[in-house]
Amino acid sequence: MHESSPAEAHRGPALVADGLTKRYDRGTLALSDVTMEIGWGRITALVGPNAAGKSTLIKTWVGFERPTQGRVLVGGIDPWRNRAEAVALIAYLPQVPALYPELSAADHVDLAHHYRSSLDRAGALARLTNLAVPLDRPAKALSGGQMAQLGLAIALATHAPILLLDEPMASLDPLARREFIDALREGVREASVSAVLSSHVVSDIEQAADWLVVLGVGRKLLDMSINEATSQHRVTESHEPTGGGGEVIARLPGQVGSLVRAEPGSSSGRHASLEDVVIGYLSMDRVSRPRERIPMSVAE
Repeated sequence: MHESSPAEAHRGPALVADGLTKRYDRGTLALSDVTMEIGWGRITALVGPNAAGKSTLIKTWVGFERPTQGRVLVGGIDPWRNRAEAVALIAYLPQVPALYPELSAADHVDLAHHYRSSLDRAGALARLTNLAVPLDRPAKALSGGQMAQLGLAIALATHAPILLLDEPMASLDPLARREFIDALREGVREASVSAVLSSHVVSDIEQAADWLVVLGVGRKLLDMSINEATSQHRVTESHEPTGGGGEVIARLPGQVGSLVRAEPGSSSGRHASLEDVVIGYLSMDRVSRPRERIPMSVAE
């Protein structure tokens, strides 16, 4: 019997933001007219500085925040109007997993299974065992990396078709980050789900993701595959358009040159790295847009 894929089971893209604007009660603008679609079967990196609106965007998909204007969809479902249906499609992992200090890793898996009976308990325990996370140790005695792996193991064990990961590696050391990324890539590949990974660390994005969305101060700056982002941009010494054509995005910090979105076949300058692309678009945003201060507590 054919088992349908997430894309076959739900209409349209995995996630949609359509003219999404979010303004908080005191008038603070967190997101401004953001429109994007996130497809199935890939890991999308959502990157931007603190206070760019990354967490706010993710929380609108989870149904924690209500759009001021526009709408969001999760598997074709509006999470504000039909939260239970939308949440059933999502596994959400915040920056700091919500763990009970006295409960062990195994207890947390059992608790998650109690509230979500479809959770693959055996699979979660096996994943934690393979990563050498002690199942009987209370959460308060786990390292930051072990807590993050516990949260990811539970998220993957839900077999939800959409994973929303909000800066889950922010407090991890380099080895723990690499282990987390490896586990994420393996889990997404095995289940053919769609994952959104919020981060401001370019090396994490390069290792984990195949699609890039750059957010500036509440607005979308770039939305394309990572391969396209690096192949379509170059770094030139000149700060003006060159004979090879193309659009100057921004002068890169440190006077090393400018990021240019090049015409096909352009050979001017050098190929842009992913870090060049991200820094270039964020620099463009800083120069071209008056800054409306966004409290980090609500829009980071």
